[in-house]
Amino acid sequence: MSLLEVRDLRAGYGIVEVLFGLDLDIDAGEVVVVLGANGSGKTTTLRSVSGMIEARGSVTFDGTRILGKSPDELVGLGMAHVPQGRGTITDLTVDENLRIGAFTRKDDEINSDIAKWYEVFPRLGERKTQDAGSMSGGEQQMLAIARAFMARPRLLLLDEPSLGLAPIITQGVFQRLRDVTAETGTAVLLVEQNANLALDFAARGYVLEAGQIVAQGTAAELQADTAIQDAYLGM
Repeated sequence: MSLLEVRDLRAGYGIVEVLFGLDLDIDAGEVVVVLGANGSGKTTTLRSVSGMIEARGSVTFDGTRILGKSPDELVGLGMAHVPQGRGTITDLTVDENLRIGAFTRKDDEINSDIAKWYEVFPRLGERKTQDAGSMSGGEQQMLAIARAFMARPRLLLLDEPSLGLAPIITQGVFQRLRDVTAETGTAVLLVEQNANLALDFAARGYVLEAGQIVAQGTAAELQADTAIQDAYLGM
């Protein structure tokens, strides 16, 4: 059984339907990317899985059916979501944001985990008493990722982490993600506008068009597909 199983997922906003019966799977420790043009339903897919919007169909996480559960409940089950646009609490400090990320935990290793994240992202350590809203976009993205990992998730949903970031900052963020996911074994469902970077990071991918999956395969297969090269890879 996969860690995440999505079957016939349908969702939208009001009377506007956006997803039309998606099927996808993620195994434990696997990195999977969802590619697609703006408006194809990528963000809606993550919001549906993480309980941010109502959806129909079947979503099973580690054997538990989760449609209808709140985002807080899903964090307790081992799922974390970094939404598009950072998602930091801007009027709280870096340190306070990280502690909020661990709100479901009862262990005594929270302080050591915070110290670890200050090593992973040294800029956060330099700004630990600074309000999140006063930091740059790249720094806020680092904080959003670190805060999500503070819950020690088994699955991280990550929505457009490169959005609005300079290429050199994006490369640094993805390198840290590679290191951390390899170390922790955390599975990742990634939505990313930079298809080349995403496919270098992921093991497999799905291509979404108008709310439906039109292609899927290993990262290497998708990179070699001429239609996907023309549409998403700038080749």
